[in-house]
Amino acid sequence: MLTKNQIKLIVSLKQKKQRMAHRLFMVEGKKAVDEFLRSSYKLHQVYATTDGYECDPKKMSVIDEAELKKISALTTPQQVVAIFEMPVAAKVSFDKLVLVLDDVRDPGNLGTIIRLCDWFGIEHLVCSNTTVDCYNPKVVQATMGSLTRVNIVYQDLDAFLKDSKVPKFGAFMDGETVYESTLPEKGILIMGNEANGISANIEAYIENRISIPSFSTHQSTESLNVATATAILLSEFKRRR
Repeated sequence: MLTKNQIKLIVSLKQKKQRMAHRLFMVEGKKAVDEFLRSSYKLHQVYATTDGYECDPKKMSVIDEAELKKISALTTPQQVVAIFEMPVAAKVSFDKLVLVLDDVRDPGNLGTIIRLCDWFGIEHLVCSNTTVDCYNPKVVQATMGSLTRVNIVYQDLDAFLKDSKVPKFGAFMDGETVYESTLPEKGILIMGNEANGISANIEAYIENRISIPSFSTHQSTESLNVATATAILLSEFKRRR
């Protein structure tokens, strides 16, 4: 049986403050847990309704459905909750395109963007300190395991961009159409907040303003979802290679 302290710790990891304090985060669902077990992430503990996970037996706890429901962050729990240690982020390399997020707040958007990074071979994702935590349970769930294959760094974007010597591209509504822009293999692509776009202080570092033109005959759609826009822009950057 789970102890009260175990339940308290696991449940507390739904909060960013507690995740940072313990340097732990939760992963749910067999497919996602298996992905993390095969990765370089260090396992803290697995809690599952069935045995059979390839891990240290001392770190495997078989629990019942009632216990699973107590610790799960999902409306419908999925057999297993695993706790992993947060890794130390690697140094960002500028050998390839780097994606930067300025104040992206929605967990679903960040999770999708991490999957896009994995799909398009973006190895480094740099996030502002105000961007939603990549270890938020909703983000982890949305990444479908891609979190294990993308290096994610949180830091002050002013300092990061000021020290970066590669070309900087930013997504704007009034930018040059991406389909007519010269896109390099190495550089930084910056995507902004869902409602307000790229902040003024970050905009000052951007030399290349690009946009995705609308081909609609109806002018009712104001803008694209940030994850959708990221998919289109990454596809265009990679298509030119």
